Amino acid sequence: MSTISAQDVNKLRTMTGAGMMDCKKALTEADGDFEKAIEILRKKGQKVSASRSDKEAKEGSVFIKVSDDKKEAVLVALNCETDFVAKNEEFQALGRLIADTAFATKAATKEALLNEKAGALTLNEKITELVGKIGEKLEVTEYIRMNGEAIVPYIHAGSKLGVLVSLKGVNGKDVTEAGKDVGMQIAAMNPVAVDEKSVDKSVIEKELEIAKAQILAEGKPENMVEKIAQGKLQKFYKENTLVHQIFVKDNSKTVAQYLDSVSKGLTVAEFKRVSVS
Repeated sequence: MSTISAQDVNKLRTMTGAGMMDCKKALTEADGDFEKAIEILRKKGQKVSASRSDKEAKEGSVFIKVSDDKKEAVLVALNCETDFVAKNEEFQALGRLIADTAFATKAATKEALLNEKAGALTLNEKITELVGKIGEKLEVTEYIRMNGEAIVPYIHAGSKLGVLVSLKGVNGKDVTEAGKDVGMQIAAMNPVAVDEKSVDKSVIEKELEIAKAQILAEGKPENMVEKIAQGKLQKFYKENTLVHQIFVKDNSKTVAQYLDSVSKGLTVAEFKRVSVS
């Protein structure tokens, strides 16, 4: 059996980022063979990952990258088990790496992204490697790509909630401040859609069903049910679709009116809101 020197341990630490004792054990088990030692460390990560598979990863951070011209953006949510790990620099560095790789490769899906290389390893392997070091379940829970006229990011609550807002009707203006205001609105009010036209049909059907049941329970005549239910649906749109909501920073205006006051015709094309908790 070869002698494992402190220099060898440090070399493996530099190569893998694994802890000193893990590196020493891996080198000892591999009889000084660095390639075997790296494989041992990766297998340890896979074992830890398998053992944590049934755990809940309800902490984490949202990572966003936007192009300089604000026309393209990616949002990635990386989850872990504890807030302590979420604040760890290695966890944060991994999240930034995943977002940077997503932006550079333009991966179409989360699965495709995780199979992209970041250096010698795929992102999946990078995640497994860090799982082996920290002993917690890690997973990418959201991956969103967005293109538009002007995309503005908003990150809230210690990076636990992220919003991307795509604005249209920009007309060459800098709409960053307006985008952040709308991002704050989305973070606070959690609208279901941009407007009534973009609400999912299943949501509309459910709201009408609930409304009709309430109306009948109140003893209203059956011939009035449909009309009253439609009125309740309009109220739902006002409270739950973004452009019709009362603007949180000025309750004398709706979000639509606020945007129009910033620049005539300015409105929201789409948005995404992601929370890790």
